Amino acid sequence: MKIEKIAVIGAGIMGTDVAFDLASCGYNVVLKDVNDATLEESRTRIRSGFRGFQMMKKELKELSAETLLGKISFTTDYSAFADVDLVIENIPEDWELKKAVYLQLRDICKAGCYFAVNTSCISITKIGALMTQPEQVIGMHFMNPVPLKNVVEVVKGMHTSAETVQVMKDFLKTLRKSAIVVNDLPGFVANRLSHLFMNEAAFLVQDQVAEPKDIDRLFKHGYGHQMGPLETADLIGLDTVVNSLKILYESYEDPKFRCCPLLKKMVDAGYHGKKTGKGFYDYN
Repeated sequence: MKIEKIAVIGAGIMGTDVAFDLASCGYNVVLKDVNDATLEESRTRIRSGFRGFQMMKKELKELSAETLLGKISFTTDYSAFADVDLVIENIPEDWELKKAVYLQLRDICKAGCYFAVNTSCISITKIGALMTQPEQVIGMHFMNPVPLKNVVEVVKGMHTSAETVQVMKDFLKTLRKSAIVVNDLPGFVANRLSHLFMNEAAFLVQDQVAEPKDIDRLFKHGYGHQMGPLETADLIGLDTVVNSLKILYESYEDPKFRCCPLLKKMVDAGYHGKKTGKGFYDYN
């Protein structure tokens, strides 16, 4: 099946960047969120972030922010979802929220529609079990920042068919990205590893072993990482990191995933990272 019309759910940082990347590769996109204010912030992010991405990605040289925005329809309802070929979902790591969304999609989307779950930790198999065609549900974990990353962690649930895996691999090639296919267990590969780094880095700050900038410098200059664990946590959103650690802790009942109290305290204070202007670093 050829994928032509795509819907993206969630207009936060991740959903906006996914919509940006799709539009830059020629796709028409429906971007849905629950309120107009978030959608307006998404528009602003695309305009303000375009020049930076354009400087770092040669494929954007001939495009403009307005051209990309012209390929994205912003909406707060599901009316345009009836004929989409693919839904990419990016809402917060909360099972009840995701369950409610997929139960709605089950009744709205056409037979044959594919569902790509852009989740950090929640089970693809569990989501697939909600749907009438669970074989067409797959995990598609994009990396931040989406327009600059050329790899996607593709997660095969217990129901996911080989055909769906192949369709998604072919689709990702049109975005100039390659798929790394893994099996479904909470956190998959990328987040079972990365959240341990981010959590332990937060413990290092809490225990006053080192400042955030020095922890991140060691990772970047010592290990060759492009971003340090605390910079990454701020970019993802500290609230998302805390929710993901909660899922990992409950899923495996393993104390290594116990969330750092400092992370919880920062989230309680409203310091969610880059999106709120303050996290381990100040973005104001």
